[in-house]
Amino acid sequence: MTNPTDTSPVSFRVHVSRLPRRGMPVVIEATDKQRAALARVHALASVERYRAELLVSPWKRNGVQVEGKVVADIVQECIVTLDPLPSHISESVSGVFLPEDSKLGREGFGQGGEILIEVDGPDSPETFSGDSIDVGALAEEFFALSIDPYPRKADAALDKIAPGLVAEPEEGELQKKLKSLLNKS
Repeated sequence: MTNPTDTSPVSFRVHVSRLPRRGMPVVIEATDKQRAALARVHALASVERYRAELLVSPWKRNGVQVEGKVVADIVQECIVTLDPLPSHISESVSGVFLPEDSKLGREGFGQGGEILIEVDGPDSPETFSGDSIDVGALAEEFFALSIDPYPRKADAALDKIAPGLVAEPEEGELQKKLKSLLNKS
């Protein structure tokens, strides 16, 4: 998870010691202030809507499982034109947490101290200390991973905005030698 000293704009702590067997539903609907903070933290033009619907359930002996979905409408700037570019995010959220002292967290290690990870398998459980976890921060992590790092309008191109600005790269010595070799054959 994120650095424990950083607080998520949509932080929502759940006490895990008293979870119902069937789980506890959690709905996080971001306020205007929280959406503005999300936009600032993730370098977005704006966050128009943010909603996380999660189910926090007991897992094995002392663990916690979080399943759900985060849905958001965001506005980014096109990397070419800097025009506003709206996007819709709909991302599944999934995580398993174990107390720091749990033996279950060490079962994945082989005899040589190597951890065995299946590429297509589930993520390894994360650990937590104390009696609560921040499910809002977990949902924000999945939100952040689904943001397009290079948003670009479908028809955006540099030569369309500033003709003549995009120049052909100059040929270096290697390219000249290769061309001369190709012309000889």
